[in-house]
Amino acid sequence: MSSADTPPLAGADPALERFAALVRTALGVPGARVDLRPGNLQDQELAGYASAPLTDADGRVIGHLRAFDSVPRQWSDAELRLLADLAAACSETLRLRAANRLLEQRQGRAAAQGVSADAAFDRSQLLLRASVALAATGTAEDVVDVVRDLVTSTLNPAYVGISMLDADGRVSLQSGRSLPPGVAARWDLYDSAATTPSALATRGGVPVLLPDMAAVRALAPDAAGTFVEMGWQSAASVPLPGPGSPVGALTFVWKQPYVLDAAEQAILAALAGYVAQALRRADYLSSRENAARVLQTALLPDLPDVAPFELAARYEPASRGEHVGGDWYDAVTVDEDRLAVVVGDVTGHDMRAAARMGRLRSKLRLLLVDRHESPAAVLHRLDTAGQALRDLITATAVLAYLQPGPDGAGHVLNWSNAGHPHPLLITAAGAVPLGGRDPLLGLRAARRRTDHGRHLPPGSTVLFYTDGLIETRGASLDDRERLLWETAAARAGAPLPDLLDHLYAVLAGDDHEDDVAMIAIRTPPATRRSSGSDRGE
Repeated sequence: MSSADTPPLAGADPALERFAALVRTALGVPGARVDLRPGNLQDQELAGYASAPLTDADGRVIGHLRAFDSVPRQWSDAELRLLADLAAACSETLRLRAANRLLEQRQGRAAAQGVSADAAFDRSQLLLRASVALAATGTAEDVVDVVRDLVTSTLNPAYVGISMLDADGRVSLQSGRSLPPGVAARWDLYDSAATTPSALATRGGVPVLLPDMAAVRALAPDAAGTFVEMGWQSAASVPLPGPGSPVGALTFVWKQPYVLDAAEQAILAALAGYVAQALRRADYLSSRENAARVLQTALLPDLPDVAPFELAARYEPASRGEHVGGDWYDAVTVDEDRLAVVVGDVTGHDMRAAARMGRLRSKLRLLLVDRHESPAAVLHRLDTAGQALRDLITATAVLAYLQPGPDGAGHVLNWSNAGHPHPLLITAAGAVPLGGRDPLLGLRAARRRTDHGRHLPPGSTVLFYTDGLIETRGASLDDRERLLWETAAARAGAPLPDLLDHLYAVLAGDDHEDDVAMIAIRTPPATRRSSGSDRGE
């Protein structure tokens, strides 16, 4: 693949490149013969050829990005889109170089005239800071905040706006948080045919410069009322470049007349390229997060009716990242007297972890209903099945059975723990961890696992949870476990949904670093024996 500086090619198809430049997209020829001059690309004869135009800030074609193959090939739509995206990135880099050259020229003139070069230097650093700061953004709101912070000390606008075209071609305001509620609501979503700076730049694909109110009234009359209301006097809006056409606009507004010089216009055009890339990345991340939420929700089960027990569960994704992971809970009625409860955590924090979790959960469910075995035996068979199917999945888990006690008083909990945080028994007397722990699931050397048992008095609650509830970088694990015990003991009699909500609020909150899964089971309270007076004797 060559760049814009590649020498002309003997045998290249000039008609193809003229047509690619005309339609502003990447085109490919599956069987074109391209004979390169001696010394260029090692004198190879290349047969497959594709080209995408490189453009300057005004949309003029200044060169081509070319791709070659040594055999005839049919270029796929995905390959041509990739070539077009690469050409767009190269074009933005070339525009940045042109902007820097203009800035250097301006700095030279300022020095020759004895004018302070501080402002020019600040602007020259703007794009460097933008490339770094925008690379760390993950949402459209992050992009708006970064751009506003970047230009405050240089262009000093009263308002920085970002607008995007939605799926129906309407202009959607992304920066309404920095406007009064009434103004933000007015421009939240509107027709792209409106005469506003953002709509004009998006529709026309060229910068819209409004140096004073006379220009605003003449070119953007739909926005004139808002300008008067906000005390604005001038504006500049530059299109955000997309793969084929602008996807939105970056708009700056001032409270005084403002004329952008050539260097400032070049800066804004280059900055718009960075912003467009950051917004595309934010949209991609948002799409992944939405897909991850759907996947996670689909994998979490509906809780069965387990009367006379009470059962409640809660899952919360991590506050950052793809909002999905390998945490899960489950409850399965094995027979009329026995309930299986599971909580587990597959390693990883992405959609692949969620997919592995789904496979592991499905295998465990099948083993639970296949035959009556102890929790340890079921987990051992789960390891054995993973080895036989070559589907070893590293995970922690607790499997527990709850069933009536042998004497009819209370219930018995039997469990086996594969490297997971200890379940917590909560009674009126306090909260006690249920110990006993074996190695993780998914290790190549499967070993026998151990069972543990505990009698549960009437009205007991057992909490199963994943490590995201208690692990944090700001406190030791011992301190966090004690906080869990104390918080749970203080709410021992609360309804289970309220108990889980309170534990989540106290220990995890809205900025937790890992997924959190909890499931709690409560045994029936003691039955009050009726007295003779109650029976009317």
